[in-house]
This record gives sequence, structure tokens and C-alpha cells, in this order.
Amino acid sequence: MADANRIDRPLSPHLTIYRIVWRPQITSFASMMHRITGNALPAAFILGVWWLLAAAMGPEQFALADWVLTSWLGDLVFAGSLLAIWYHFLAGLRHLYFDAGRGLDLKTAELLGWACAIGAPVLTAITLILI
Repeated sequence: MADANRIDRPLSPHLTIYRIVWRPQITSFASMMHRITGNALPAAFILGVWWLLAAAMGPEQFALADWVLTSWLGDLVFAGSLLAIWYHFLAGLRHLYFDAGRGLDLKTAELLGWACAIGAPVLTAITLILI
């Protein structure tokens, strides 16, 4: 009985609508990087908390934590975290713009994706130069 009243509706789009050779789009890249940077931000926070706890625990623990945080590895983690902060900030502004119902056309969405991808390294470099 349910088949008699069935309406033929189109199937939802799936991966088959894309080309065989998938090219990443800047809009999907921007969205994925927003999630990745949001999840990566706690790395610097954890190192900072470790440094503060080590300072409270004594000079030996603080010396170890300070050595790790001021080494090339600590500098690399903090520079990467700074990049993540800038990217996540810019992508958050992009999402706020989208939430306002603006910039939803493909050209503007791609432009804003490129602005995040280019703006974050530029702002990171400017911040590192000023610090």
C-alpha cells in the first residue's frame, strides 16, 4: 500500500556528483582548517600551564619546563599555536559573516577562504616580528 502512493523524488547528492579526480576546494579547506586549529589550540595552553605548575613546584621542575619551552621545539609549538590562533580568529569572523546571511555566494565564500589562508600566515609573521 505504501508503494502505491510513493512519490518519485530525486536522491540526495552524493560523492558521485563530483569528478573522479577530486580537487580540494578552498571553502572545504577553510572549514576543515577552522576545526583543526580549534582542536590544536590547547597545545600551547597545556605547555603554559605546565610551565606555571613547574614554577610552583620548585626550581628543578621549573628549569626543565623552562628549558623545553624556550628550546626550538617550544618556539615551534608556540609559533604554530600563534598561527592557529590567527587562523581560527579569521575563520571565526568568516563564519560570523556567513551567519549573518551574507557572503554565501560561491565567489565571496572562496574569497573569504583565501583571505583566511593568506591572512593567518601574514598576521603570524607580523606578530612574530613585533614580539
